[in-house]
Amino acid sequence: MTDRVLRLLRTRPELAALAAFPFDFDLDRAHHVEDVHLASGASLEPIAGDDTGGTYFLCGGTAVLHASSEGDAVLIADSVSEALEMLIRLPWYCENISGDLDEEQLRAAVEAGDAEAREEFAPELDAHRAALLAGLGLPDRPLTELAALMEAAVDRTEPDHLLLNSTELCAYRLTDESRRRPLRDVVLGPGRAVLARVRAGEPGAYDEALADPVLRAGVIRAARYDRRDGDLPLLRLLLERETSERTEGARDWARAMDADSCGRDPEAESEFTWIELARAQGRIEHARVALIRLLDDAGPADAELLGRLSASLERLGDHAQAARAQFFFLSLQDTDRDRAVAACDLARLERRKGDLAAARRALERARTAVRTVPQWHRHGLGRLITEQHLELALAAAEAGDAPLARETMALGRELLSTIARQHAKALSELSTRAKWAVAALGRDQG
Repeated sequence: MTDRVLRLLRTRPELAALAAFPFDFDLDRAHHVEDVHLASGASLEPIAGDDTGGTYFLCGGTAVLHASSEGDAVLIADSVSEALEMLIRLPWYCENISGDLDEEQLRAAVEAGDAEAREEFAPELDAHRAALLAGLGLPDRPLTELAALMEAAVDRTEPDHLLLNSTELCAYRLTDESRRRPLRDVVLGPGRAVLARVRAGEPGAYDEALADPVLRAGVIRAARYDRRDGDLPLLRLLLERETSERTEGARDWARAMDADSCGRDPEAESEFTWIELARAQGRIEHARVALIRLLDDAGPADAELLGRLSASLERLGDHAQAARAQFFFLSLQDTDRDRAVAACDLARLERRKGDLAAARRALERARTAVRTVPQWHRHGLGRLITEQHLELALAAAEAGDAPLARETMALGRELLSTIARQHAKALSELSTRAKWAVAALGRDQG
């Protein structure tokens, strides 16, 4: 359902003109400087623009995100109605607007901005504001409430509203990076809360901590970084439950875990610690955002990090970002064998993200690299490269890409005749499925 205010702006040209000037929400500028999408996969619709090249987007049909032409993006409101109310009553030309100000201070800041606007470019500002507020039926709520709503929206930009460049898949910066909440605080929050309840002697807190394995892990971690003598009975119970669910090395695991980070500053932990905990807690978008940010900041020669990022992103099911990391990882490999393996992994990821042409190019790189690897066909590398050709042939056939399917199947047959017999036998079922899928393309076209 279209937002009521957006519908009014689209059907009432006089209101749309007032929104465009002087409040810089111009429906005629509803296009962005580049193709973008949300990392979460939610819908994204450009609805207006400003005179600096920035764009207002409708996210998931409700919330409003603003993206600048310089690569910054921030959530500004939960609805178009709310966004317009903010833009009209806390306009762009006002400086030093923040949720820390009281009502009198906010009104003074707006009046100072209004006075300058009336003098420089909008002499009829007051009449325009009144007409637009009335025409859109917007409320006259306290400015402190609007400022608080605006800042709350900013704090919710991540993880669900992370904006990506659709070509390079790089993330837009948060307009105010200082407002980003560290992932460690997000994932440690539930454990810290339960630990505080246990310490306060609240009924049921012990049972809650023991019952849920994910929460239990969070409580254990929270206590490891903030150990108190009174925590020992709880920790013993938690660790007993934890070790009872581990079949081997339970006692050694518990001792090592405790010795490793008791009293340690959580800021010293690897970001992957929090990413894995976020994934375990079901906070997939939090984990995805953290991984994408790490990938954007990865150094050009950090092969170990890139390989880990690729594996972690694939584990989340984000094959596009995993392929981006793997592409850079491949470029850093030193030996032909490592290049061939990395290229096969890249082909798998490109295929799974649906870019069959890119998968084909990756396999070309694998075949080129493997030529100089002694006895490659007798070992696991032979099976790996053959398997990826057969998988691509099958995917191309299922996509109806007959030329690619036939070309790749021919290469797959050649590889099957080259690799060790036991590897070819292990791939026989996949080979048969690919062969019949490719053969069916000819029958369908006939």
